[in-house]
Amino acid sequence: MGKGKFKGKPTGRRNFSTPEEMIAGTSSRPRKFKQVQQEEAEQGKEEEIEEESEEDSEEETEGRKGVQGIIQIENPNLVKPKTMKARQADLERTTELSRREREEIEKQKAHERYMRLQEQGKTEQARKDLERLALVRQQRAEAAKKREEEKAAREQKRAEARK
Repeated sequence: MGKGKFKGKPTGRRNFSTPEEMIAGTSSRPRKFKQVQQEEAEQGKEEEIEEESEEDSEEETEGRKGVQGIIQIENPNLVKPKTMKARQADLERTTELSRREREEIEKQKAHERYMRLQEQGKTEQARKDLERLALVRQQRAEAAKKREEEKAAREQKRAEARK
């Protein structure tokens, strides 16, 4: 094989014959003229009528692509979807929460409990905050008192200067 742009193997998607095409022998035939195709279609319809009774048992394999219809796979990790109708659903049964959901709910409840205690001033942090708040209020009151005294002193000096 020469060294060129195109290698021996075709690229892209490959088309495989289905078991029905293999049985019918139409899997890899080249294209033909319309008249010949119409004749084959009429013959195919007759064959389909005969094969319908056989296909009922093979409905499961028809929906699968390629070789999957031929090979039966026993994969223990394959989870088959369990479809449930609305009539079969049990509304009275309680649903079990996952671990993450339970932990999230517990976390929210703990936070709410902590915030209630915080508002009541029963937590360590709330006590510290209240002490700081009292200290700040006291400092502000003292600063305001000093300002009032200074203002009064200035006004006295001005009044004395005017006399």
